[in-house]
Amino acid sequence: MAKISTSSKSDLLIHIGIIVALLLVLFLGFFLVYLPFSTNHGETITVPDLSKMSIDELETMLEDRNLRYVVNDCTFVAGQEPLTVHAQYPKAGAKVKEGRKIYLTINKRVAPTVPMPKLVDLTFRSAELSLQSVGLVVGEKRYVPDLAKNSVLRQFYNGQEIQPGMPVPKGSKIDLEVGDGLGNTKFEVPNVVGMPLDEAINVIKGSNLRVGTKISVDDPEKEVGTVIKQRPAANSGERIRVGETIDLWVVGPVEESQEESPDQ
Repeated sequence: MAKISTSSKSDLLIHIGIIVALLLVLFLGFFLVYLPFSTNHGETITVPDLSKMSIDELETMLEDRNLRYVVNDCTFVAGQEPLTVHAQYPKAGAKVKEGRKIYLTINKRVAPTVPMPKLVDLTFRSAELSLQSVGLVVGEKRYVPDLAKNSVLRQFYNGQEIQPGMPVPKGSKIDLEVGDGLGNTKFEVPNVVGMPLDEAINVIKGSNLRVGTKISVDDPEKEVGTVIKQRPAANSGERIRVGETIDLWVVGPVEESQEESPDQ
């Protein structure tokens, strides 16, 4: 076996240098070659955007990227499809390692109920804030003759008057009857004859009136959807109060909308 010559100081230094170089090569090889190869060190995966996806959809997407998921919370968001992703962590676009768990918040199938707040005698703005604070929203705002301007007089859910404390599904629309501040003040009936139905409805509502009964009639000389008669008639000398209804005769088939029904 060959022996390492250490007969001089320079030989010893050379041999020490060789040993240090070998150790350095081994050290760098371990961290730069072996470790990345064995642990995928330095390789990351971009987290996809899972918002509003169903469980079936996100499972396929995450499997393709070698990621996993955990449902760690549920909430309810009105207007979002049930059992879809509302929030995720890490956020979309984050860089993570293979096999990382994505924590999800899922939108519930059934809305939780909240107690109906008392809105009567509040201003419209205060009532709106009160509804928002419990997860409800303002639906239709109907003006009626009353000296209490912008004061809530009655509250409705699904067309029925609802009392404070009754359970209501979160996210529901609450219709409000609000005083116009004019009492029994009357004004001229707007003329909507000859208008398309949707335009006539906008004019009526814009005058703080309500659409009453919509009656289907045949008239081959008029375009379908045209209003050909109204009650009370315009220019008849009859006057109308805020919150009252106007019945319409419309060419062709019409659908009676619950929100525009005169008995609400």
